[in-house]
Amino acid sequence: MTDPIETPQKIDYRALTLLSLGHLVADITSGALPGMLPFLKEALGLSYAMAGTIVLVSNLMSSVIQPAFGYLTDRKSLLWFLPLGSFCAALFLALVGWAPSYSLVLVMVMFSGLGVAIYHPEGWRVANYFAGEKKATGMSIFGVGGNLGFALGPLMATVFITRLGLKGTTLFVIPGVVIAGVFLFSRFWRVDTTAIKKKAPSGPAREALRKALYPMSLLLGMIMFRSWTHIGMLTFIPFFYINYMKGDPMVAANLLFAFLAAGVAGTFIGGPLADKFGHKKIILFSLGTSCPLFILFLLSSGIWAFVWLILAGLILIFSFSVSMVMGQSFMPRNVGLASGLILGLSFGMGGLGAAVLGLFADLWGVPATLWIISFLPLGAFLLAALIPYPMKK
Repeated sequence: MTDPIETPQKIDYRALTLLSLGHLVADITSGALPGMLPFLKEALGLSYAMAGTIVLVSNLMSSVIQPAFGYLTDRKSLLWFLPLGSFCAALFLALVGWAPSYSLVLVMVMFSGLGVAIYHPEGWRVANYFAGEKKATGMSIFGVGGNLGFALGPLMATVFITRLGLKGTTLFVIPGVVIAGVFLFSRFWRVDTTAIKKKAPSGPAREALRKALYPMSLLLGMIMFRSWTHIGMLTFIPFFYINYMKGDPMVAANLLFAFLAAGVAGTFIGGPLADKFGHKKIILFSLGTSCPLFILFLLSSGIWAFVWLILAGLILIFSFSVSMVMGQSFMPRNVGLASGLILGLSFGMGGLGAAVLGLFADLWGVPATLWIISFLPLGAFLLAALIPYPMKK
């Protein structure tokens, strides 16, 4: 299954592109689910809290298990997780539209989330290997696939469902089958990644983990606030434009696509900027600038709402791949575990935030909830400022 080779010094663009495409398919499912919520809410007669719980169940399933999968991949490279994870994520999302009840919807999104959990730790671990020495740049190539999946997901869900009804979700299985086939019938990505561990510093493993505890805790707290912001906007913008403003669902889908497509560009831009100017500087700039941009979005309408939301999506996600590089540098012996913790918290806390914000929306309304979400990046900024990390490369 594997061909042992030495750790590359330069970025392997071919391998990272394939990994990024698998990442795209896995995260299409995460992005599509919030876009499906208004239709599921109407079809099944759900409250906002129940709709938010769908995201919570999906994200908890894709997050709670991720550190365990990360731990397993640190002990033994499990490359077959990559085709399996992307296929399962797509397959069970395709079945959501066929579920006749709320409970079965939760079951389908739970198994789709499991596929996401299988793919991510091994995907980020192998991407770390193929990134060579320019970690932030290489990881941004892998990360851009996931953010592109988030961007395409709501748009695809809206198009499929408005044209074919809820059972139009069946079409999501197609990219899952295609990418699983590409993984299975190509060999250039099948490498022995144990070289990652060989580059880690020597010394007692327990002492290394103890030293990583404080900076890693601050980093995870920062990611939690960023995830609440990102998932919160992704979840409640459709409700605001469809249910509150009584607008065209395609307007909401286009707005979400613009927000998430800007995040794709932000992922791609953020990595090289971080390698040039410093990882922590880019993270602080990203989080500090996002809050006023979200406020401008809420105060605007028409084309200006698109402009401010695009800029917010672009800059907020500057920190995405950079925070992964930072976390993996804190735990060089446990790159898979670090990846699982970071992504597990991103999905899990993001889903928990969606459920809690759903309660706020039931109590105070969707517009007030969006205002709360707009100020969350400030909490992430404060925690990021405390992380002991070199300001320069």
